Order: sequence, then C-alpha cells, then structure tokens
Amino acid sequence: MICAPTFLHASRTTISGGIELRALVSSVACRAGSSVTLKRVLKKLLRSGVYAVLACALLLLCVDAASASAWPQTNASNVRSGALPEEALIPTPATEGSGSVAGTVLDASGASVAGAEVTLMPRDGTQSHAMVSASNGEFVFVNILPGSYLLIVNAADFALFTTGEFVIAAQQAYEVPDISLSLATNNTEVTVRPSDVIAAEQIRTEERQRLVGVLPNFYTSYISDAAPLTWQQKFSFATRGTFDPVAMLGVGVAAGVEQATNAFPGYGQGAAGYGKRFAAKFADGRSSDYLTHAIFPSLLHQDPRYFYQGTGSMKSRLLHAIDSAFLTHGDNGRTEPNYSYVLGDMCSGALSNLYYPRANRGVHLVFSNAAVGLAGRVGGNILREFLPKHSTTNVPGE
Repeated sequence: MICAPTFLHASRTTISGGIELRALVSSVACRAGSSVTLKRVLKKLLRSGVYAVLACALLLLCVDAASASAWPQTNASNVRSGALPEEALIPTPATEGSGSVAGTVLDASGASVAGAEVTLMPRDGTQSHAMVSASNGEFVFVNILPGSYLLIVNAADFALFTTGEFVIAAQQAYEVPDISLSLATNNTEVTVRPSDVIAAEQIRTEERQRLVGVLPNFYTSYISDAAPLTWQQKFSFATRGTFDPVAMLGVGVAAGVEQATNAFPGYGQGAAGYGKRFAAKFADGRSSDYLTHAIFPSLLHQDPRYFYQGTGSMKSRLLHAIDSAFLTHGDNGRTEPNYSYVLGDMCSGALSNLYYPRANRGVHLVFSNAAVGLAGRVGGNILREFLPKHSTTNVPGE
C-alpha cells in the first residue's frame, strides 16, 4: 500500500519542526515498498533536513538577538531604580574645606550647664554663629570656614566667659577645651563717707522739719539708723533749736501765763514782774536744752533725738513714745537708759535755785522742774509719734 506523499516545505519549518520531521518519517515508512520511491524519499528527506536545520539555526539566532537587546535595558532599569540608594542620585552641595567646632560647657564643680548661649565669632567681624548648649552641656558648630575665631559663652547666674582666639584649618574638627563657668558676682558700688559728714547732712534736714510748717520738730529723726552726732554737732544742734524764733515766742507765752496766774509772786507784777518771769523761763529752757541735748549726751555718748516708729499697733507706738523719755540710742547704736535727759533735767532744776524767788527755792523746786521737764518730754514724744508724718515739712524719703 502506497501512502500519499507528504511534503515538508522549508517555509513552514519552525521551532516545532520536530513534529513535522516525525510526520515525514512516517511518510517514508509508508513508501518503503518501492526502492525507487525510497531513493526519492531519501533525497527529499536529506534536502528537507538541511532546510529544517537551517531554519532552526536562523530561529535561534533571532531569539538570541532579541534576548540580548532586551537584557541591557532591563538591567539598566533595575540598576537605576533599585541597585543604588536614592540619595546617591541627588547632588549635594560641596562642603570641601569646611571644619567644625565642638565643646562642652561646665560649671566650677564639673557639672554640665544646659541652655548656655554659645556664640562663635569670626575674628574678621563677619557673620557669627550662635546656638544653645544641649542638656549634657555639649555644642557643635558645623560647616565652619577656615579662619580665626573666638567663643563667647553666656549662661544665667554665671559670669560671661570668653575663650582666647583660635584658628580653624580646612576640614579640621576643632575641640574647644572644657569651658568652666564661674558664678556671677554682684558688683555693688559703695561710697564710703565719714559718719560725721552723713550726720551733718541729716542735721541739715532735721533743722528744716516743722510741725504744720510752724512748730520746730528738729529733734525727731525719721531715720531709724541715723548716723551718730559728734559733740560739736550736738552743741550746734542744741543752739539752733533753743534759739529758734518760735522757741523764743514760746518763752514769752509761758511767761505771760505765769504773769496772769501770779505764779512765783516774788517776781511781782507789771513789766518788771513779766521781765523776771520771761528771764526765768528763758534760763530754764536754755539750761535744759544744753544739758539734755548737748552736755550730758556728749559726756555719756548718747543721742538726744527722738526716733520715730510710725508702724505697729497704737499701743506699741504709745509705749515707744513714753519709753523714749527714759531710753535712748547710744552713739554705738545700742539702746541705753536715758541718763542724759534725767540728769539734765535735775541739773537744770538745781540751777533754777539761783534766780527763782527765795520763797520758791529748795529741793522741791529741783524736783518740780525736773518733773515738769520730764512730763513735757513725754507729751512731746507722743505728739511727734501720732501726728501724721506728712504734717511735718521736709521729712526725708524712705
């Protein structure tokens, strides 16, 4: 049985040519019966095999060429997208030649100082750099151009710190030696003057003090720690107070009251009697003033002035006013018994025996005058303490 011939065309040969070759072999088997036909088949098989081999080789070359052209594109894409980090593709500004300055701010005990203002100043006066020290006291300045610099550190409660000048080279990491801050000191300017100069200024102020602008209030000190007076100042102060025109007017009024009540009748009446009474009151006042405000205070180193309290309860202020007749400040600032006033009043009363009428002289005159003087001092102190402070002119400020 002869099978129908099957032809294999080269143009139909593809990479699946093995299947068609098997079909060709099958065709050959069908034709095995005829030798002539076998020769033809073999010749055709040989020719078809060559064509198949050539077709397969050409196909492989095409596939290899396509693969080769696609491989570089894929790999190049992969290299661009994943093989290199993204940062590598971004150009960075060149910092070639710049350096850095770092350091630590410490206190005297070696503890770190946080929040200190650190300023890096170029020596040429160009733009400075500033930052605040970290919690561990450290600071770092980067991208610093080469040049000469100095460092200034300013922290609260510490003295200002300035380093010496130092030079930063290209690409140098300069480490500032540990900065040790010292505690800030309060500079207080004190003008020291002799106490007598200060006392003289205070006396000048007190000599212009008048109650309601009229009555002398010289011996009231509104300064609790007033400077002590020298003996010359005590005498000068007593003279200024005892010969004040208002004091002279008071002597005249007191003499008139005695004239009207016929006190000390041995003086008589009329102008002569008034003159004697005026002279007696004048002598009483002047001797008392000098003895209690100058002589005994100078001998016993005590202050003759009344020191205004002005604060506290009414009871405490009243007690202060009364006590001041018996207690006073010493020139050393301590509180002492007021010997000057008690002895001054007693001596003034004793002197009054020299010019009072004979009938009124004696020990009782001494004690009566002393009692009147002491009562007058207590009353005057109460008046000084409780009259409003602003009712006195020329009172110094706080």
